[in-house]
Amino acid sequence: MTLHRVARFADVPEDRGLEVQIGDCKIVLLRAAGQLRAFQGECPHAGAPLAEGALCHGRLICPWHKAAFRAEDGALCEPPALDSLKRYPLELRGDEVWVDDQPLPDPHTPPQDDPRTFVIVGAGAGGTACAAALREKGFGGRIVLIDREPDTGYDRTVLSKFVLSGEMPPPETPPLRDDDFYREQHINRVSGEVSGLDVETKTLHLSDDRTLNYNAAVLATGATPNALKLPGADLPQVFVLRSKAQAQSIMDAAQPGQRAVIIGDSFIALECASALRQHGLEVTLLARHAIPFAAQFGEAVGKAIRALHEENGVQFITDHEAREITGDGKVEAVLLDNGLRLSADLVLAGIGVHPATEAFGDLPREEDQSLLVDASLRVADSLWAIGDIATFPLNGKPQRIEHWRLAQQHARIVAANLLGGDEHYLDVPYFWTWHFGRNYDYLGHAEAWDAVEFIGEPEQPPFIGLFGSKGVVVAAVACEEERAMALLAERMKQPLPMDEAWRLVRAVR
Repeated sequence: MTLHRVARFADVPEDRGLEVQIGDCKIVLLRAAGQLRAFQGECPHAGAPLAEGALCHGRLICPWHKAAFRAEDGALCEPPALDSLKRYPLELRGDEVWVDDQPLPDPHTPPQDDPRTFVIVGAGAGGTACAAALREKGFGGRIVLIDREPDTGYDRTVLSKFVLSGEMPPPETPPLRDDDFYREQHINRVSGEVSGLDVETKTLHLSDDRTLNYNAAVLATGATPNALKLPGADLPQVFVLRSKAQAQSIMDAAQPGQRAVIIGDSFIALECASALRQHGLEVTLLARHAIPFAAQFGEAVGKAIRALHEENGVQFITDHEAREITGDGKVEAVLLDNGLRLSADLVLAGIGVHPATEAFGDLPREEDQSLLVDASLRVADSLWAIGDIATFPLNGKPQRIEHWRLAQQHARIVAANLLGGDEHYLDVPYFWTWHFGRNYDYLGHAEAWDAVEFIGEPEQPPFIGLFGSKGVVVAAVACEEERAMALLAERMKQPLPMDEAWRLVRAVR
C-alpha cells in the first residue's frame, strides 16, 4: 500500500465532499460521523463529480441525477447508479490526510445458493436495476431477464437529448450494464416477447410458444408511445421515439436543412425539437398548450423554456391541430385544421405513452391500462409491477409516474421485497429534461400548489423555484443549481417547511 498526502483534515467541509487527485485517480473525501472516508470521486452512473453534490443525513447525493450513497461505506442507496462507490484506504497523520490510490476489496459476500427462479419481464431501467439489486442484496438463485430488444438494456434518456442532435451515434448509446456483468452475475438474458401470464401456475408464455415458470416475477415492461391516428400516419417518415432502433431510423431520415414537424408538447417532443434543431433541421412544433410544462414546472419556467426554443429557431403553433399528413410514398406536408399546409420531410409524434400491459390482459387493469399495486408494489401473489406500468400509492393517493429514475427506485424496493422485506416507496420522484444545453431538474410530484417562490430568474439561469402547499414544499425546479437540488432530494423525504428549505438552499449556493 502506497499512501499519498492529499489534504489537511480542516480542508474537508462537513456538508459536502472534497475532491483530491492522485495521478489520474479522482477521489472524494467525506466526513462521516466525525470520521474521514475516501471514495471514488466520480459517480458510477454518468461520471458526475461527487464533490459538487451534497452530504445530508449520512448520504452523499450526486449533483447530476441524484444517486445517493451511504457516507459511512459508500453503499448504494438510490439510483440511477447501479453500483456502490469504491472505497480507498485512508490514514490521518496529525492533521494530514493520506490516501492510497488503490481501492479496498469489494466487501460484498458471494450470494448464497437458492433454489428459486425470479423472472423479470423487461430489461429497461427498472428491469436491469432489479436484477442488479437482487445480486447486490445476496440472492443466489436463478435470475431470468426477458428482453424484447436484441441489445442489453441501455440509457433511453440520451436518445431524445443527444442521439437526435447528432452528438451521439445510436450504436454508442450507453448500456446500463455490459455483457460481462450478466455473465459474471449469472443473469440469464432471454430475447423474446411475453404474450401471456398465468398467475395461478406462475407461468409466463412467450410469443414463440416457449414457457417460463417462476417462483416470483417482476413486470417492468415500461410504456409504448402513442401512435398518430391521422390519414398519412403510415408514411415511412412518420416516427415515434422510444427505442435505439427508432432513433436510428430517425437519424437515417433526418438531414440538416430538412423540415421536421413535431406533433405534441410532451417532454420527449420538446427534447426532440431541441435535438433536431441542433442537428440543423427546421423544426415546427404543434403544441396543445401555449405554455409547455406549466402543469409540472409552473408558468414562469414553462414560458422560459418556450422562449429558449424560439430563440433557437423552433416555431410553435398552439391554436391549430394536425388533420392529415400528405405525400406520395413519402412525407411532404402536414395539413392543419385551418387549412394551413406545413411542408415537411419528416414527422415525429410526441403525444404521450401508454403502459405496455397488453400481454397481461387477465390481470385487473386501471382505465389507463396500468396495473394497480399495493404499497409494496405487489400485483398478486408472487407478482410485482414497477415503473411506467404501475399505479402505486404516493402520499396517500394512487399515482402513475413516467420517470426513468422512479422505475429504478421501484426496482430496488421490489428486490428487497422479493427477498422477504416489506419496503414501500417513501422517496421523492425526480426527473431531468435537456433543452439547448440547459438541464432542468425537478423534484416531487405536485398536482397543485398555493405558493411559488424563486431565487434567480427562469429566463436567465441559474435559478431555483420552490412550490409550496400550506407552507410545505411539494416540488422544486431548478437549472444550474445541482448542489441545492441534491440536498433537497434527501430533505424532501420528510415534510420540509418553505422557510427552512430556503435556508438550506441559501446555505449551499
